Amino acid sequence: MKIEAWIFGAGVFFFVPVSVIYGFLTNWSEWVGILGVLLVGGLSGMIGGYLGFTAKRVGPRPEDRNDAEIHEGAGEQGHFSPWSWWPLVLGLSCAGGFLGLAVGWWIVFIAAGLAVVALVGWVFEYSRGDHAH
Repeated sequence: MKIEAWIFGAGVFFFVPVSVIYGFLTNWSEWVGILGVLLVGGLSGMIGGYLGFTAKRVGPRPEDRNDAEIHEGAGEQGHFSPWSWWPLVLGLSCAGGFLGLAVGWWIVFIAAGLAVVALVGWVFEYSRGDHAH
């Protein structure tokens, strides 16, 4: 994860000067853009720091070494549920929440309730065994 940490860490050294340049180009009158780019730089630094600490804790992966073989990266990469419908429900509830911000606040409350149900369903999907919904 060292290369990922370096890429995100370099974002700080890119976005902070860009925000200062943006401030000069707008005569410091457009604060939303300046603050937005500064926040992107801070987020990039936080992600880079997290990936750097994780790289120290986990150790070098095959992707980080020049002498690694292809077969070293084989095996299980994680646990994924390809048959799960809960991410779709959660995404639709988030879309409903944004629709509610634009159209009417009552839709936000319905979407928030649906989001809670979808999140609980997704988290506890495997609590009763595979394919037991």
